[in-house]
Amino acid sequence: MKKILLFVNPLKAAGLAREIARELEKQGVETSVFAGEKIGAVDAAVSLGGDGTVLFAARTVSQLKVPILPINLGTLGFIATIPPDEWRTVLDDFFNDRIVFSRRLMLDARVQRGTATVFQSPCLNDAIISASTVAKMIRLNVRVGNASLGSYRSDGLIAATPTGSTAYSVSAGGPILDPEMEAVVVNPICPFTLSNRPIVLPSDDEIVIEVEREQRSGASLTMDGQTTETLQADDRVVVRRAKEDALLACQDGAKSAFYSALRTKLAWK
Repeated sequence: MKKILLFVNPLKAAGLAREIARELEKQGVETSVFAGEKIGAVDAAVSLGGDGTVLFAARTVSQLKVPILPINLGTLGFIATIPPDEWRTVLDDFFNDRIVFSRRLMLDARVQRGTATVFQSPCLNDAIISASTVAKMIRLNVRVGNASLGSYRSDGLIAATPTGSTAYSVSAGGPILDPEMEAVVVNPICPFTLSNRPIVLPSDDEIVIEVEREQRSGASLTMDGQTTETLQADDRVVVRRAKEDALLACQDGAKSAFYSALRTKLAWK
């Protein structure tokens, strides 16, 4: 272990980040806090914040094939499952190969405009296409492989990973998936036609979402609720499984942590 990259929510974790950096440097491990620079070779990433910090870290290091240690200083904790007072134990387990990892499917979304790709980004939770203006309907045509799912008139459309099934998608009436499944949820947001229902697809299917030519109001693509790209009429959003999965550390096993979070956050008895 030579270098660890820290992703820090400065409003929640600045002090803890300094404490962890000092401890790691005592052990001869180089640390740096990500500040938007181009990333070189790192051995692991530590996320200090809430689920949003994990999402940002996962997109940023997605091509590096490195594990993420998600220490939770937020409120939800569906993805960031490690309590902040247990970071020493987690790092010790990690250095001594005792840590358990959860492998999470990620998606890759590309915006094609004519023959050009004008935007591309991975996501750990979801890719959401919606109208840019509140209370405006969007018109989308959706294909899965060579099969058409038809035309959607709705407030938007969500393509969610199993990890993201507990995010915006579940609020829009979608199913909750086990986070280690290999599947994708396609879920319309407030569809005009009630027969447009959520559907769960195999993870290797390519999903093509086209903004109809008649779409007059603005539209946008949002990745993980954090990165947004403006769409135009006739744009195609191509959603595929990303080449690399996210590897998230968890202490008690993926299923135990996930279902414990479900019971707590959804007040299941």
